[in-house]
Amino acid sequence: MYRLLLCFRYLRTRYIALASIISVTLGVATLIVVNSVMAGFSAEMHERLHGLASDILIECHASGGMPDPDAHLAEIHRVVGDDIEGASVSVHVPSMLGIDFNGQLITRHVNLVGIDAETYDTVSHFGRYLIHPENQKQVDFDLREAGFAETRENFPASGWHYRRARVAYERALDEERARVEAMDREVAKLSTTLPQHPNDSSASEDGLIDEDSPESLASAGPSLGPLLPPELNGGDTSGVAATFDPATEQYPGIILGISTCSNKLRDDAGNVRDHYYCRPGDDIRMMFPSASENPKVLNQKFTVVDLYESGMSEYDSTFAFVRLDQLQEFRGMIDPISGVKSVTTIQLKLIEGADLNAVRDALRKRFPPDQFAYSIQTWRDMQGPLLAAVRLETTILNILLFLIIAVAGFGILATFFMIVVEKTRDIGTLKALGASGSGVMSIFLSYGLLLGIVGSGVGLLGGILFVDNINEVAGVIERVTGQEVFDPTVYYFTEIPTILNPFTLAWVMAGAVAIATAASVLPAMRAARMHPVTALRFE
Repeated sequence: MYRLLLCFRYLRTRYIALASIISVTLGVATLIVVNSVMAGFSAEMHERLHGLASDILIECHASGGMPDPDAHLAEIHRVVGDDIEGASVSVHVPSMLGIDFNGQLITRHVNLVGIDAETYDTVSHFGRYLIHPENQKQVDFDLREAGFAETRENFPASGWHYRRARVAYERALDEERARVEAMDREVAKLSTTLPQHPNDSSASEDGLIDEDSPESLASAGPSLGPLLPPELNGGDTSGVAATFDPATEQYPGIILGISTCSNKLRDDAGNVRDHYYCRPGDDIRMMFPSASENPKVLNQKFTVVDLYESGMSEYDSTFAFVRLDQLQEFRGMIDPISGVKSVTTIQLKLIEGADLNAVRDALRKRFPPDQFAYSIQTWRDMQGPLLAAVRLETTILNILLFLIIAVAGFGILATFFMIVVEKTRDIGTLKALGASGSGVMSIFLSYGLLLGIVGSGVGLLGGILFVDNINEVAGVIERVTGQEVFDPTVYYFTEIPTILNPFTLAWVMAGAVAIATAASVLPAMRAARMHPVTALRFE
């Protein structure tokens, strides 16, 4: 009992112990906050990467792709067995995107992907990243009437309603432009053919007539009609061949990554807003190679039917999606004789708990690289460098932050040595009264253990409170310093993601307590080895 009483007495009466407790507290709280934020970012990144990519990806590097995907899928099912939950085929081709924005051509290098809308959502989380709520349920490459702004703030008008209004506005501009040009030509023509009025000095000097005079309007009026396009000439289209009407028709549908057609910027009030170069309802142009032996560049118009936002800039800025059968037809990936189609990619979704590496190795054995120009990878293989970088960063941060607790441990070591020196006569008295060396040693070990428990416990509570309110804390820091702590234009998150892992909390507290206890071992051993007579004579 005397051991615990002395521990509490030393802890209460010595303010230097408070410094040691604060050091342990700060180290534990910092470790908890950093690990929680890193775990949140890592989990968010894993979720998005895995949602964007299927479990197993089989890519064909041949220009013509892999023919007869149904036969390939049948063979894959034979090799893998019941581990397959879903499968989908697609065509990937590098392309150039062209957007007409206010008379300027904006170009982007993108990866054009032809997907099967019925099966692609079974191997990835493609649908949940689309803007329109109905497309989130079932992907459709037909332009929808409206409803794109239901899930997003400040999203511009889109869909058929916007498309018809835009076409009507453009036609009105063309009509006005044609009318003005026709008037200019007619005025120029009349100025050279009509006789000058003898009393009109301005007309005789300039060779022009008054545009507002009844004579000029009467002469010019009948000539305006034939100069206008038929669709603008009172709706008279008789004798004109039927043409594409953008107000009622669309080109093949395409879904663009949101970063390929927009830019995140801050407005004058400091709010992050998307500025769009095109939106659902606009037409864009794609240029991509054919799949023939002598490839040629194909130039095809598409109508944007939706936008894709995963929050991963690598995908949002480089991907565009169209219907698989249309892209196969455009590129000539359908055999004209047998009708067999070709694809470039097969994606597999495995059941929960399946061994990805085992399935990958089995498929590589069935399709060896010396016979097939296939690349067979898991989603972790494709994102290996990024995932390894995150793990390495987390490990290094933990090591560096544990050094803070180690510094606190050295402070405890120095403090205990000082206590042993100051309490030498007390230690001699205890030993003279019958206290054993192990009993004296346990006093200081218990003291170190108590420091570690109190410091790590306070640090645990402080770290959890900080994590729970980290976004509010970030806002306060931004207002005080005027600097951006968490820029959503860079990270594509609306708030800082955090995850409190109980295992992480446990090992951080255990490590802090172990360091504090270990720091008290040497002073405790010195106190235990003191001879009672020598200790009592100590001055």
